[in-house]
Amino acid sequence: MQADLDKSALRRSLIVARKALSAEDKIQSDRRIMAALEVFLSTQTIQVLGVYLPLSGEPDLRPLYEALRKQNVHIALPVVLEKNQALHYALWHPGDTLMKDASGTLAPAAREGFVQPELILAPCVGFTESRYRLGYGGGYFDRTLAQAQQILALGIAYSFTCVDFAVSNHDIALNWILTEEKLI
Repeated sequence: MQADLDKSALRRSLIVARKALSAEDKIQSDRRIMAALEVFLSTQTIQVLGVYLPLSGEPDLRPLYEALRKQNVHIALPVVLEKNQALHYALWHPGDTLMKDASGTLAPAAREGFVQPELILAPCVGFTESRYRLGYGGGYFDRTLAQAQQILALGIAYSFTCVDFAVSNHDIALNWILTEEKLI
């Protein structure tokens, strides 16, 4: 129970720190992340990429999503159909209608014909050098990765959110973490 309390406090402090980034620093960091992500993706064979829409000061990669669509990469957003379940991914084009899902997060309004991305981008509130992700505490990404182990996962984070925290039995290390400074 103490580890959960520690994660909650850590999560809150990291979100506050992330929101405290100046607008210019955030823009520059997001651009560096997008440039590094574009290089990384050029080394992969990805037909369907699972992405996210930014919340609470997360790195905003939406300009890259449009460029990837023009390169014939299919973009899919996560959809929560039921709380405490794995994520489903629905194809999405920038500009498509969005509506809140079961978690209250915006997701594609069209919720049939789900796809399985080869790679998902997982926004990180924080992360460890061992590539464990600290999210918002819902466990959606961990359940998704546990269910479909062939999916590769790339955490997206700001470098200052690299922290230590107690890893739980259900936590799954991501394949990589990408920050504005490096790929881990």
